[in-house]
Amino acid sequence: MTLDGFRFGMLDGLANSRFSPTLLPTAAALTATATGADSFWVGDHLNSLIPRSIATPEHMGAGARLVPKVDAILEPWTMLGFLAARNRFRRLRLGVCVTDGSRRNPAVTAQAAATLQLLTKGRGLLGIGVGEREGNEPYGVDWTKPVARFEEAIATIRALWDSGGDLITRDSPYFPLHNAVFDLPPYRGKWPEIWVAAQGPRMLRITGKFADAWVPFTISRPAEYAAGLAAVHVAASDAGRRPADIVPALNRAIVTGRNRDDVDEALGGVLMKSSALAAPAAVWARHGVEHPLGAEFSGVQDLVPQTIDRETALSYTARVPLSLMKEICFHGTPDEVLDQVAEWRDRGLRYLLVLNGSQLNPRLRKAAAASAPFGKVLRGLRKL
Repeated sequence: MTLDGFRFGMLDGLANSRFSPTLLPTAAALTATATGADSFWVGDHLNSLIPRSIATPEHMGAGARLVPKVDAILEPWTMLGFLAARNRFRRLRLGVCVTDGSRRNPAVTAQAAATLQLLTKGRGLLGIGVGEREGNEPYGVDWTKPVARFEEAIATIRALWDSGGDLITRDSPYFPLHNAVFDLPPYRGKWPEIWVAAQGPRMLRITGKFADAWVPFTISRPAEYAAGLAAVHVAASDAGRRPADIVPALNRAIVTGRNRDDVDEALGGVLMKSSALAAPAAVWARHGVEHPLGAEFSGVQDLVPQTIDRETALSYTARVPLSLMKEICFHGTPDEVLDQVAEWRDRGLRYLLVLNGSQLNPRLRKAAAASAPFGKVLRGLRKL
C-alpha cells in the first residue's frame, strides 16, 4: 500500500450492549465515516482486557447500564460481515485488529479474510498477532512458544493464498498441511493486506518478512517506534522486499476533552488506569513504580484480567501514576493530541489506529462532552 499523506482508522472493542449487539460498532463505524477515516477495525477477544471485578456502576457510571457485562464480547469476523453488508460503510476498509494467531487455526483465518475481501470488493484487512494468554490458556489452547506458533500461522496463510487452488502439503510443527486445498480467489488478484502487531525483535523480523503493515500496540515512546521501524525495514530488505512497501502504523488510545482538567480526570479513572496493567514492567519502571504483576511482567500478552478480584484490581490501579498514563496514550486538548501525534509522524508513523479512551471517563456528562473534541482530533489527523 502506498500512502499519500497521513491516514487513520478507528478501532472498536465489540462490547455487547444492553439494547443491541450492533449498536456500538455501528455507531463507531458511522463516526469513522463522518470524520474521514480510511478504515474501521474490530478487536478479537473472548473477554475484556478490563478486570470484570471493577467494571461496575461505581467505576463505569452510566456506561454500566449500556454495557452490563464487560466480558460479553462479540465475534469479530461475523460483525465485519454485518458491517460489509451495510451500504453506508462501503467506502471504509474493514479489518480485525488483531486476529488471535494462536487461538484461531490459520486456514480458518485465511478463509475469513479472503471472504471479507470478496464481500467488500477489495477492502478487507487482516490484522494479526500472537494473541494473549487470557484468550488462550483458559480455553485449553497451548500458550507455549506463541511467537513460533505465530510465525507458522502467518506462513501458512501466505502458503494457502499462494497455492492457486492446487493441493498443498507443508510441514509445520504447529499447522501441517496434507493435501489441503484453498480455492477461494483473491479479489481482482489482490489478497487482503496483512497488518502485524509486533513489538519484540523476533516479531519485528517476521513483520519485515511477511507483513504489508506494522501496527504495534505496547510501544509507548516515539524513539522506540523509530527503532522498531528500522528493524522492520532491515528484515524486509533481508527478505528481498522493499521496506517502503510496509505501512508504518500504530494502535493507540486517545483521551481528549474540553480542557486539561477533564482529560486528567479521565486518565485518573479506575477503568482507564486499569489499561496500564497491559503495559510491560519496563514502562512502569520508567516512572519509579514496579508493575504489580512483577518486575519482569511482559505486558498484555500475559495479562489474565478476569482472575483479578475487586480489591486487588483497585490496589493495582491505585499504584498507577499520572505520568505513566500520559506515556501510554495520546492525551490532552485536540491541539495537544495532534502535536503528540505529529511527533510520532516525524519518527516514521504514517497510519494511526485510534481507540477512543475518552469514553472511559466515569462521569457520563464529561464522557459525552468529549465527543466534540474527539471528532476535532480525528478531522485534524487528516491534515498531518
